[in-house]
Amino acid sequence: MSDPERTTGPAPARRPRFGASGQASRQALRSGLLDAMREHLRHSDWSAVTMTDIAAAAGVSRQTVYNEFGSRQGLATAYALRLIDEFCAAVDTAVEDNVGRIRDALGEAHRAFFALAAADPLVQSLLSGRAKPDLLRLITTDAAPLILHATGTLADTLHRSWIGAPYDEARRVASSIGRMALSYIAMPPEDDSDVADHLARLFEPVIASVARSAA
Repeated sequence: MSDPERTTGPAPARRPRFGASGQASRQALRSGLLDAMREHLRHSDWSAVTMTDIAAAAGVSRQTVYNEFGSRQGLATAYALRLIDEFCAAVDTAVEDNVGRIRDALGEAHRAFFALAAADPLVQSLLSGRAKPDLLRLITTDAAPLILHATGTLADTLHRSWIGAPYDEARRVASSIGRMALSYIAMPPEDDSDVADHLARLFEPVIASVARSAA
């Protein structure tokens, strides 16, 4: 779907090289813009949101938003990547809180993710109102960046935690977990608890197998 404001935005300015403090400032800017997008989506449908809207909500220029994300689709992708980060953080926390209990860890993580997705305004916008093919592509045919990001982060948890899976095996399992979780965004479960338990039972023997192979 094209930007309702304009088909193409201004050409992104060349980004300077950042030092440590500059990287922190840029990350703060990026987080602030994504926060502004989240708040704006609480009362506006994604189909009507423009880069100017996000700039105004964040108190910056429209050019700043274009410089950071490149396009409206780039903004949506960055937002979705942060949602994936929140899922991965839930997995990491659940694993650390359930040492030796793989099923409990996976169940807690997926319940947290389903609650997170259900409350997220971009996900709500995807599932309500008129069809939004750009958002649907983001989690289906164009989902490779999200899957790769989830795979790397989840593999790190499976590898460095008490599970101790060899990294190659951890990536294989992590890819499946990430793909499965992503599939539930477009078709959320009717009973979060039952589905979370089902997924935990499904992945438990797989993770137990790779964990044993590290012993």
